[in-house]
Amino acid sequence: MGIILAKNSGFCYGVKRAVDMAIKAKEDFNKRIYTLGPLIHNNDVVNYLKDKDIFPIELEDIDNLKENDVIIIRSHGISMDVLNKLKEKNLKIIDATCTYVSNIQKKVQRYYSEGYAILIVGDRTHPEVVGINGWCNNSAIISRDERDLGKLPKKICVVSQTTEKQEHWEKVLSKVIKECKEIIAFNTICSATKVRQKAAEDLSKKTDVMVIIGGKNSSNTTKLFEICKKNCINTIHVENAGEIPDNIINKKNCIIGVTAGASTPDWIIKEAIIKMSEDKNLELNEQLEYMKKNDTRISIGKIVEGEVTSINTSNKEAFVNIGYKSDALLPLNELTKEDNADLDSLLKKGENIKAKVIRLGSENHPPIISVIELDRENAYKEIKEAFQNKTTITVKVKEAVNGGLVSLYNGIVRLFIPASHIELNHIEDLSSYKGKELTVNVIEFDESKNNTRIVASRREILKEEKKIQEEETWAKLEKDTVVKGEVKRLTNFGAFIEIGAVDGLLHITEMSWGRVSKPSDLLKIGDKIDVYILDIDKEKKKLSLSIKKLQDDPWNSADIKYPVGSIVLGRVVRFAPFGAFVELEPGIDGLVHISQISHKRIEKAEDVLKIGENIKAKIMNVDKENKKIGLSIKEVNDI
Repeated sequence: MGIILAKNSGFCYGVKRAVDMAIKAKEDFNKRIYTLGPLIHNNDVVNYLKDKDIFPIELEDIDNLKENDVIIIRSHGISMDVLNKLKEKNLKIIDATCTYVSNIQKKVQRYYSEGYAILIVGDRTHPEVVGINGWCNNSAIISRDERDLGKLPKKICVVSQTTEKQEHWEKVLSKVIKECKEIIAFNTICSATKVRQKAAEDLSKKTDVMVIIGGKNSSNTTKLFEICKKNCINTIHVENAGEIPDNIINKKNCIIGVTAGASTPDWIIKEAIIKMSEDKNLELNEQLEYMKKNDTRISIGKIVEGEVTSINTSNKEAFVNIGYKSDALLPLNELTKEDNADLDSLLKKGENIKAKVIRLGSENHPPIISVIELDRENAYKEIKEAFQNKTTITVKVKEAVNGGLVSLYNGIVRLFIPASHIELNHIEDLSSYKGKELTVNVIEFDESKNNTRIVASRREILKEEKKIQEEETWAKLEKDTVVKGEVKRLTNFGAFIEIGAVDGLLHITEMSWGRVSKPSDLLKIGDKIDVYILDIDKEKKKLSLSIKKLQDDPWNSADIKYPVGSIVLGRVVRFAPFGAFVELEPGIDGLVHISQISHKRIEKAEDVLKIGENIKAKIMNVDKENKKIGLSIKEVNDI
């Protein structure tokens, strides 16, 4: 005789969670605990809980409860009306509703409020379905088989009892699609239920006998029996080892398959297998491999892999089957550090993921796992390799602080970039880098301290980039050509203009044909200008620039613009011992000799005139070749 245990059997997470919460409540409150209906559909477990002073009551018994009595809502969930009634009684409510079921309730409540009729695929007498119906004012259409459906409304939302058969869901949905115009459908059959049913179906096809273990009033256990009975005529449904008939216990030369409902604890399954086996010392028997796997110990920091079994968007958490006695909890903040992240967009039911254990499970709490901590470990390895191999990494700046930038690698590992290593030149406002991605070298990776110190730099990368850009720019630049540049720095003697990656000097004398007191009078940092390359020395890396060269020399047409004998308006710009110079236009100054300033005798020009003063004068002569114009003020003044 051989015994094969289905790989997916026994307690599901929701059921185990409810039992754990009940035991924890007893420990916390140290008084009788009540459950609204049998906590799970398994008489052995219900009796076990009674021994611990945890008793089921019916709905009509709520009135007998007193204020502050402890009541547990079982995994099947309850209606909104019943929940409100519990609250009105001021009871201490512990909600052990399965996360799958609570999600269905929320969907039903939402779409009912939006005007959708609700259709539940399931057993109308099952407590889970009764509870779900209570979230749409008990108006749901309920069907396990499309044959009992009448005329359907045009606008409908379809959900399923978590333990319903997939084939029933498909039949009902097929009819809905044919008859309804506006359909929203959520296949809310629990993934654990589907996996358990598939494993049972596959096993029943290759066994002589199938033993289904679980409560007679358990919906999911009954469905396992129905599924297996189709493939194996010798299928029986028992609640525990005591109900297994002798003809199976003593059966020779046959293969016995075993599976169990979601409400069946491991110890009942083990007792049944041991009773049927000729080898009574089955603790090491390979037939209990699944059980031993569930007994596998985990430790902090252990890397585990498993399948996502459920996602609770409202609680921002997911559950992952890691082969432990209970599913592991994966909170959203251990999956991503992104603000306002959407859990549904990051995870899918049935998806396999790797994570690291960060908290051990207990009788009352599932273990907690973290994808972030596994990513952090991998990120540290990558950063260390980049440090050792002198390769670059890309980081994102989180914030500017005194002395530099705090950045993150892969959104997890903190690196510091000193201010002097951000650019090749000094940066006044570091806050402008927030949110930017930067390519950096790791210049310090110190694991000797409690907190690993990581320092990064862009200097060498920028130097190399600048060197390449400079070489490319020098190769393109030619004398007597016009190029575009940006004003980068101003001095007393001129301005430095960046052309590509090369700086050229625009001397103050080359800024204008007119007199320039200081470069800042004409230019400011950041100005984009055209400049003429006066001279270039590629060996010494020197570049001389001019703006004046781009403009016509105003003296070329001075004799035409300023005919002798005309009256002109000019501005006094400087004095000399022999007179005053008057600017007629930028680049052209005329001289008023001291003898031509006034009809009266004067000692100095500044005794009569002021710098910046506008005066009218008569053009006495024009010498274009020597760039001289003679002016007379007294010729236009009567005094």
